[in-house]
Amino acid sequence: MVRFRSGTGQRFILTVDAEEEFDWTQPLDRTGFGLNHVSRLAKFQEFCEAQGVVPLYLVDYPLATSEMAGDILRDAIAAGRAEVGVQLHPWVNPPFDEEVNEFNSFSGNLPEPLERAKFTMLRDAIEKNFGAAPLAYRAGRYGVGPNTVPILKDCGIAVDTSARARFDYSATGGANFRDLPVSPWWVDEERRLMEMPLTTVFWGPLRKQGHWLYPRMWRIPRLRGALAKFGLLERIPLTPEGVTAKEALRGIDIAIDDGLPILVFSFHSPSLASGFTPYVRSEEDLDKFYDWWRAAFAYLASRNVSSTSIKGIMESVELAIPANPS
Repeated sequence: MVRFRSGTGQRFILTVDAEEEFDWTQPLDRTGFGLNHVSRLAKFQEFCEAQGVVPLYLVDYPLATSEMAGDILRDAIAAGRAEVGVQLHPWVNPPFDEEVNEFNSFSGNLPEPLERAKFTMLRDAIEKNFGAAPLAYRAGRYGVGPNTVPILKDCGIAVDTSARARFDYSATGGANFRDLPVSPWWVDEERRLMEMPLTTVFWGPLRKQGHWLYPRMWRIPRLRGALAKFGLLERIPLTPEGVTAKEALRGIDIAIDDGLPILVFSFHSPSLASGFTPYVRSEEDLDKFYDWWRAAFAYLASRNVSSTSIKGIMESVELAIPANPS
């Protein structure tokens, strides 16, 4: 596990899956997407700056090549008021040498040369458009594979944040993160690549049995709903997408009380405008979206959990390897 310097305290980081708009209910398509929400990044960046939060924008190829996205975020990134990372959606990221299907939508399933070529093209586009070399990565659809780690290390990535603890995507060809830790760990012995998993916790009297119980209820959604309704067991990812502010505050409490050093929040950038995700369908929903963040930031401050960044995380890492007791 990653050790942090004494006195670092508990912190949180806000990650944004900065991506194109597409119909989540339809098969994936190389061309059927939009970028209508990109102008809304300016408002969200201003909102974060007013809250003293440095967002990490994990950018995929359509956003990486958007002149508007670069113009909006470039100065903030240069000034340290925002950070940029990589998010690979292979179906919209050249070179286009694979068939578009669900299995290939997880970039880790692609042949190593193709995954590497797509990643390198995306990284270079981000650096050109945003004026900064990305230091963090999240695979689109959390689709890491056996070749992802060496690619990231070769390309200078310091932090991977693809693991979504407590979730299992193996039924559709993705990775199973169900039993992975929620605290950061070193992926390699050289400590060149850190895994910073998205934060998901179990809440309720049965939460200690959540690792065993929740997967077994997957085929019985009514039972999962009943346990959550009666406050017995609930899986809470730290995101405004499908999670109420009340639920999120419960999740924050669990993460803090469990001593989690970094709370990782996330959402998809199309939720910054109405009508592009299932979570923000109207302007009223959008107002609630911002209210969710206000409530979360205020509660984190009340519990002495401060905002951080990839740079701040890497600067606080304790790299000395503890002596082996013998």
